[in-house]
Amino acid sequence: MARIIDLGHAIYDGMPAYPGLPPARVTQFLSHEGSRERYDHRAEFALTLLEIAGNTGTYLDSPWHRHSGAYDIAGIPLDRVADLPGFVVDGVDGAQGGASEVHFDSDTVRGGALLIRTGWSDRWSSEDYWTKGPCLATRTIDKIVQARPSLVGVDFSNVDDIRDPERPVHTQLLGADILIVEHLTGLSGLPREGFRFHCVPLSVGGAASIPVRPYAVVEERSMKGTRRHIRRRPVPGPPGATPR
Repeated sequence: MARIIDLGHAIYDGMPAYPGLPPARVTQFLSHEGSRERYDHRAEFALTLLEIAGNTGTYLDSPWHRHSGAYDIAGIPLDRVADLPGFVVDGVDGAQGGASEVHFDSDTVRGGALLIRTGWSDRWSSEDYWTKGPCLATRTIDKIVQARPSLVGVDFSNVDDIRDPERPVHTQLLGADILIVEHLTGLSGLPREGFRFHCVPLSVGGAASIPVRPYAVVEERSMKGTRRHIRRRPVPGPPGATPR
């Protein structure tokens, strides 16, 4: 029997995006009450208007995010983001921050989803989350590029050191056609391997990055020895409501 584990942050009205980008706007274009006249009071519908930056919540970076001649979100083949063998490796303690070096079997992760767990996602919504989190070390990036996973996912805010304007991690990974998922959460509920990872985006032409709802499908026999506590994420309410 399999369990499905949600690994993304829910998006709600007013949710902060990456620093410098506008917050998410989730509003009603048409309310149930306002729609009744359109349907002769025989039915009612709500239509939602979304205004979100691509780098909001848990999101996927396409190669075009960094390289102008590369393909965008709509150009990502489904087999690069769906039903991938998943592998979890531990980076530095999130409370310490700094460059994270990770160790993994390069032959095993080829074509899979390499997920780097630090525990930093527990600080989601705090100021520290954006400004003091881990990043990936140069030696780790070289090893990842050689290993050729389909994508790399992290449970912190940026694979790069935000103090470095060259952004070498984005440059190398996306240049090597290795996709990036940032702001994962719930990785504490995953085994180190033996699960399938999914993070299919909307097929939006001209999008460099886009929010996704990543999840893992884990067979119960693979859960032995994992931490069963999964941190509850905010659940959005109606437009204008405070997430709970």
